[in-house]
Amino acid sequence: METENLDLFDRAFAERAAESGELAHEGVLRKSGRYPWGSGENPYQRNKGFLQYIQDMEKGGMSEAEIAKAIFPDNPRASSSDIRALKAIAKSQNREADISTAIKLKEKGLSNVAIGQQMGIPESSVRSLLNPSLRERNDIIMSTANELKRMVGDDGYLDVGKGSENYLGIAESKKKVAIAALEEEGYKVFYVPVQQLGTGKNTNTMVLAPPGTTFPDVMKNQDKIKSVTGYSEDGGRTYKQVKPPQHVDLKRVGVRYAEDGGSDMDGVIQLRRGVDDLSLGGANYAQVRIGVNGTHYLKGMAMYADDKNFPPGVDMIFNTNKKRADIGTDKLEAMKKIKRNKETDEVDEILPFGSIVRQREYTDAKTGKKKLSPLNIVGNDKEGAISGEEGGWNEWSRTLSSQMLSKQSPALARKQLGLTYDSKKAEFDEIMALSNPAVKKQLLKEFADGADSSAKHLKAAGLPRTRNQVILPINSLKDNEIYAPNYRDGETVVLVRHPHGGIFEIPELTVNNRNREANRVIKNAQDAVGINSRVAARLSGADFDGDTVLVIPNNAKQVKTKGSLAGLKNFDPQSQYKMSDGRSNGLTPKGKQKQMGDISNLITDMTIKGANDNEIARAVRHSMVVIDAEKHNLNYKQSALDNGIIELKRKYQAKPDGSKPGGASTLISRAKSTQYVDERKDATTLTNRNVDPATGKRIHTPTNREYTVTKVNKRTGVETVSTVRKQTRSTKMDETDDARTLISDKNTPIENVYAEHANKMKALANTARKEYLATKPRLYSESARKTYAKEVADLNAKLRIAQMNAPRERQAQLLANTMINARKQANPDMDKDDLKKEKALALDEARQRVGAKKDVIKFTQSEWDAIQAGAITNNKLAAMLQNADMDQVRQLATPRDRPVMSDAKTRRAQQLLANGYPQSEIADMLGVPASTLNDALKR
Repeated sequence: METENLDLFDRAFAERAAESGELAHEGVLRKSGRYPWGSGENPYQRNKGFLQYIQDMEKGGMSEAEIAKAIFPDNPRASSSDIRALKAIAKSQNREADISTAIKLKEKGLSNVAIGQQMGIPESSVRSLLNPSLRERNDIIMSTANELKRMVGDDGYLDVGKGSENYLGIAESKKKVAIAALEEEGYKVFYVPVQQLGTGKNTNTMVLAPPGTTFPDVMKNQDKIKSVTGYSEDGGRTYKQVKPPQHVDLKRVGVRYAEDGGSDMDGVIQLRRGVDDLSLGGANYAQVRIGVNGTHYLKGMAMYADDKNFPPGVDMIFNTNKKRADIGTDKLEAMKKIKRNKETDEVDEILPFGSIVRQREYTDAKTGKKKLSPLNIVGNDKEGAISGEEGGWNEWSRTLSSQMLSKQSPALARKQLGLTYDSKKAEFDEIMALSNPAVKKQLLKEFADGADSSAKHLKAAGLPRTRNQVILPINSLKDNEIYAPNYRDGETVVLVRHPHGGIFEIPELTVNNRNREANRVIKNAQDAVGINSRVAARLSGADFDGDTVLVIPNNAKQVKTKGSLAGLKNFDPQSQYKMSDGRSNGLTPKGKQKQMGDISNLITDMTIKGANDNEIARAVRHSMVVIDAEKHNLNYKQSALDNGIIELKRKYQAKPDGSKPGGASTLISRAKSTQYVDERKDATTLTNRNVDPATGKRIHTPTNREYTVTKVNKRTGVETVSTVRKQTRSTKMDETDDARTLISDKNTPIENVYAEHANKMKALANTARKEYLATKPRLYSESARKTYAKEVADLNAKLRIAQMNAPRERQAQLLANTMINARKQANPDMDKDDLKKEKALALDEARQRVGAKKDVIKFTQSEWDAIQAGAITNNKLAAMLQNADMDQVRQLATPRDRPVMSDAKTRRAQQLLANGYPQSEIADMLGVPASTLNDALKR
């Protein structure tokens, strides 16, 4: 039984549970007779006796740990935290009684002095008892205990283990005291070993159960162990409950199957206008989840449609590429089932739709009351953007991936990678010009990490006016047209979607912003484009449930395109490779991710090495099967055989000896591919011990940890035991000093372009680390501290305020982990891309729930003068910079004789302008106001 994740107190009880099979805390304060603390029916008399008893032992020199052994003679594992919890309960109950007494006497008209005389306490204590804040603090314990009691119910069990306090929104100490208070009422706490899906190992779960429950009861009914559902937004004063999603009646939902044209809008949920509970507010479109009949849900992009599309009584139409002939007449079969716990088959209370969503309310026109809408928007509100609905896609990345750019001309790749390097070099020059060494050191470290990452990911600057847009169906458009209100009518654009097979998957389209259908449903869309379903099919088989594309103006024909491959014409992976006889292909989301990575790397390597169209078509056909294999149960193994994937791997990814197919074989595919190395400990602080001061290269310190491996020869039965060095995962690019070592035997021009870029980025990272070590900290000055005493006091106050967010941020991180763990338990094979998205969404929601928001420090000029004079220590300045507005810091730290638009920035702006980038985009890239840029360009 694993107990390493429990704190000392929890671990002690868990170990005893493992030995005896049962453990429950017993109420102590309710007892009488055994211990010398009070008698009779008054619990507060007992409490006072108990507290006096503890106080006497403390006066006698006993520690809390020793007192615990005296109070719990039958439990040698008892801890001092148990005593602290009992003391907190006793004090809380006594305080509650004293507050009530003081209030009653005050209501009778007694003065504070008279109340004190009657209660036997000083007048100042009476004032404290009548202070609302004291009662509020006391009420937190009681309200938390009552909320836990409500969630347990009469016959349920509640997971109150580590992290549950974060979901509740309270401090762990308050949760422990509330649980201990319930134990005094007879509730029981057990530590139940629960097997973790995926690892098969046991982890002890702390469970709260009703009075009279036994350990065997809980073990037999583990399906009744619930997660906390209530949460507090005010630190435990009041509790809210996560509302179950509002479902719509199946009668209100129409389904447009493939035979009816559903394939042309696959993934779109059309909404009737003017229906209160289905209103998108001010948005024209949103990515949603909608519960239906309590058992199923719709997943896709919601957008309005004209009333003529809706039969009477139907308020939404779900478009699907599923065929009525395949699934029958039951509309629910076209939808997804609500997520359920695999162990209990109960609806997942936290993530019923498998994604983080935000609930929204609407005002009922008839009653004027707020009600919960069935529209659940994917994502969370963010500053400056609303994820999941119109406007939320505006800030997505506009860079060009190596998967796309490596299939273009070496000249275009060199140009865009060159702009990327120039941008990083200009950033480095700006950092080196800063006057404050502490600021310089922090930014140099961040810069070095970023440059190393750039060398590995090989992303290039986007072409001018590139935008990431969500695609929506406008089927009245021609095959060479696009509705794109962010672009000029009549201009030419290309679309790029990932996974990206090749230039034959890049449609070149003419902007038509006069289309009537588009102007009815998505007029002036902020971050969407309209295309027809045939264009979507060219984009790696995209559908309309939230897929996005890069839209790139191509008036100068910089991006190469070509028509669809003949070998892909009329290819339908779902009809050709559907598993027969109801069999399953056994592919998990995680397995699909691996398969997609393999075939994407193969297509990249084949393209770079000059494979012909027929060979490319074979690989792309297989990729089309793989991408839908898990979702639509396709026979991807047969596809690999039919398309000769092994033969293609032998030809384009062969190992050096040619014995069998290998993996990634060009620099583009090898850069991020896995390389296992001996486990090492990499320090976060850069010093002469982990960075070579002469070269700036990192020095890795091995842990030298080992483990034993036992193998049995199946033929002879002989057992061998060997010792193996523990390893960790890295990437090939991270582990080489020269990117050219990753170039294939073909030594292609495009690989050399990327190798040159990666090496330049690595050199920048090494230079930044060298400068970091060479930058000496500013000396602290006691005289400056006295001279700037007021500024120092103000700076300290700002730091205290900023650091007050740290506990909330930790709380948000723990809450997000709780939510993600629940999500992973519901879907243990979730692929890494989905997991990454869920983590980001969960952290956003957790931060909102616990109120974690960074109070950014902004310095006044006099405060900065104090810093420059050495009035605060370097450690304190480092802490401030962690919480500062770094754009303002850069300006303050830039020497006065150097303008915000330095010569390096001005040269870069001129270069970008010459390459066709608009001034607004250049200003964003350089991080300066548009007016500042304009003034600099005029000089």
